[in-house]
Amino acid sequence: MRVYVPLTLSGLAEAHRAGELGTGPLVAYAVTPALREWYLSDDIEELEYAALNRAALASLRLLAADPAGVRRRVVVAADIPDGAAVADPDRGLDPAALGEVRLAGPLPLAKAAAVHVDSADAEADVRAAVEALAAADGGDDDAQYVVDGAEDHELLWYATQEIPNLV
Repeated sequence: MRVYVPLTLSGLAEAHRAGELGTGPLVAYAVTPALREWYLSDDIEELEYAALNRAALASLRLLAADPAGVRRRVVVAADIPDGAAVADPDRGLDPAALGEVRLAGPLPLAKAAAVHVDSADAEADVRAAVEALAAADGGDDDAQYVVDGAEDHELLWYATQEIPNLV
C-alpha cells in the first residue's frame, strides 16, 4: 500500500537524522474507500494523485504551525504492508479527513519510495496560503482561493537518495 506522509523541510531533516518518520501514531494519506467514493474514479494513478494532494494540504497545515519553517510543502511517499495503515471509520466521509489514515508506529525512512517537494518558485504562494489558511477554514471564499493557489504548483519528485541535498 502506498501512503503519503505530510511533512515540512525541517521535519524531513529530522526524519533523515533519525532514520524514521514520526514516533506514532503517524497521520498519512492513502487511497481509502472514502477517497474512491469522493473522487469517483477507478484509475489508481488519479486516486494516488488525489491522496498526494490531500497530504500536500496537510503539509500546508504543518507549515502554519511552524512559523520559522521554509515555505515549501513536503510529502514522503512510502510503501507499507496492506493493513499497516488504518482509516478512522468515524471520520470516513468527513471531507476534511478524506484519504486520511494512521500508522501505529514510526515509519522507517527506508520504506520511502520518493519525496515530493515544492520548488523555490512556489514559496511566495505557499506563504500566502499558510497566512490565509485560518480564514479559509472559517469559510472565507477569497482566502480559500489563495489556499487553492498553492495547489497550482506541482510538487517536484525526488529520489530518496536526494534527501540529503533537500535538507
